[in-house]
Amino acid sequence: MAGAQPGVHALQLKPVRVSESLKRGSRFMKWDEDSSTVTPVTLRVDPQGYFLYWTDQNKETDLLDITYIKDARTGKCTKTPKEAKLRELLDVGNLVGRIENRMLTVVTGPDMVNIQYLNFMAFQEDVAKEWADELFSLASNLLAQNMGRESCLEKAFTRLKLQTNQEGRIPVKNIFRMFSTDRKRVETALESCNLPAGRSDSVPLEDLMPDVYKSFINNLCPRSEINQIFADLGAKSRSYLTVDQMTEFINNKQRDPRLNEILYPPLKPEQTQLLMEKFEPSAAGIQKGQISVEGFARYLISEENSVIPPEKLDQSEDMSFPLSHYFINSSHNTYLTAGQLAGSSSVEMYRQTLLSGCRCVELDCWKGRTAEEEPVITHGFTMTSEISFKEVIEAIAECAFKTSPFPVILSFENHVDSPKQQAKMAEYCRSIFGDALLTETLEKYPLESGVPLPSPHELVGKILIKNKKSHPKPSDGSTKKKLSEQASNTNSDSSSVFEPSSPSAGPAAPAEVEAEDDEDEDDDDDDCKALADEGTAGCEAFATEEMSHARSVKPTIPVPLTTSSPPSSTRLRFPRWSDFVSEMSSFVEKRAVASYQEDRSDTRGFLQLHAAGLLERRLSSSFSHFNFQTIDHIRTFLTDKTGGRFMWRLIMFGLPVDTETNSFQDPRTQSTAINPVWDEEPTRSSTNE
Repeated sequence: MAGAQPGVHALQLKPVRVSESLKRGSRFMKWDEDSSTVTPVTLRVDPQGYFLYWTDQNKETDLLDITYIKDARTGKCTKTPKEAKLRELLDVGNLVGRIENRMLTVVTGPDMVNIQYLNFMAFQEDVAKEWADELFSLASNLLAQNMGRESCLEKAFTRLKLQTNQEGRIPVKNIFRMFSTDRKRVETALESCNLPAGRSDSVPLEDLMPDVYKSFINNLCPRSEINQIFADLGAKSRSYLTVDQMTEFINNKQRDPRLNEILYPPLKPEQTQLLMEKFEPSAAGIQKGQISVEGFARYLISEENSVIPPEKLDQSEDMSFPLSHYFINSSHNTYLTAGQLAGSSSVEMYRQTLLSGCRCVELDCWKGRTAEEEPVITHGFTMTSEISFKEVIEAIAECAFKTSPFPVILSFENHVDSPKQQAKMAEYCRSIFGDALLTETLEKYPLESGVPLPSPHELVGKILIKNKKSHPKPSDGSTKKKLSEQASNTNSDSSSVFEPSSPSAGPAAPAEVEAEDDEDEDDDDDDCKALADEGTAGCEAFATEEMSHARSVKPTIPVPLTTSSPPSSTRLRFPRWSDFVSEMSSFVEKRAVASYQEDRSDTRGFLQLHAAGLLERRLSSSFSHFNFQTIDHIRTFLTDKTGGRFMWRLIMFGLPVDTETNSFQDPRTQSTAINPVWDEEPTRSSTNE
């Protein structure tokens, strides 16, 4: 079948492995720019790779959840002390080498905007580099980001053991803080395990062993439904399941019936016996081929029963299709940390966006008005702040391929009408990106009609720039006519082309076309000039009209970037097919974006290039939200809202003929706080074919 993939995927993801040097720890100087304090600390990572923690001279320990680390940096992109007092405390004047090579900046935060920086200074440059590389590897591990229930419980236990007081005991208040939704229930669970339950009490480490902790969790979050399932499977009159009963349960209940039985054969009794040996705590039960309800519960919460198979977290899609066959994670107004009317711009946003796996970012380029004449990034005709174009290019070069090797598209909204500043932009791209910048057409993909776009696999590690073209000024009317005809022929593709000109104030604006046949082109040019001068905010509200009858993903006729009348050394051209990405429009940012914002359920993490379905990849297929047709698409949305309300509701946007909007939602449940239970039949729906 066309587009079929191999049935069995060899998992390439590696489990978390913490190096011995990180377990052992290294000496650093922790410094804070705001308080101008310097503290000698020993920095460590626990053996499971859950937490980064540091201990000062007073034996006080602070820790940071590694899953909240967004980046770990050393070198020129790190924070360095600026105050003289702070530099004196760090003894910067006596250091050998560059200070930034000894700095370790840990970037953390709950989202892309609210970023915090932890600053450390190592005593050797190689130590700082090792810690930066290892921490980023741990923080970007997809298996760690999608751990199962058992690992989450172990992680909570590790946190308690690390946060001891000066006497080496676990404060009970830390346990209350960890399970803060129901203090009375926590007290009862502690008392059932013969542990102190007063807020001012503390628990000796030797009293809270793993088996005691598991007993505490079982009392805190009982799973009575497991007993019912266990009984229904054949253990009503006895306290165990046999190998045959367990095999039948795994093959008939746990196994996906859609799987190919040759590629994914059902388990045999001898394989089930190995599973039972792994989870059954009783040696006698193992010898008899029996599994108790405790072993059964351990099996259910283990990694064997993850909701998402590990191979789905890995890069398992075929990346050899043309670029236009993929949904690409794109960013609009990437530089903004808030609204586009008065929000602040930040270079850090480009780093965070690329680190999250986004493969298409937007750069709104405007002419700088300082004496240095440096181009800037900002939102035109608003009160947003400006950031340096050069610093943005440096940030992109630094983070473009840290989490994903697939190509990055830079969508330039170019309002720069200064030839000198355009030449600077081209030179910055060439010198900073180096060989990563794609400036020539690939030999296998000439600029000819009918030739597909290259695939993401063939563009690994490459940066593509999408920019509007400045037409050279023709010398006479016949040349203008010829250029117009060439443009008409080039644009004869099924996709409509929108090719804005340079700002009308610049010398590179296209000349007027005198022929009557080209009057429409003049009108289009005028519209484009207006867009260049006034920005695109006013047009984004009508984006749905432009996209209603468009194909799912299709290339537009690209345009090479040339600086206005530059010397040959600064001329920079880009392949025309690099202009295939449509910028994300504002209609995406209204209601639907709220459900996708900071969606950690996108388990493939940093891939962010997902192949479209076969229907959407067919050249003859089309989609209109005014026509009735059935398209199956399933996606899980998670919520951080607590009990007492429904967890999800199915709503379709932009489909006037859809009759199923608001028809499906899960049932409500009582606010059971720390241990909510839903025990209703699953929601089922059918579609018209």
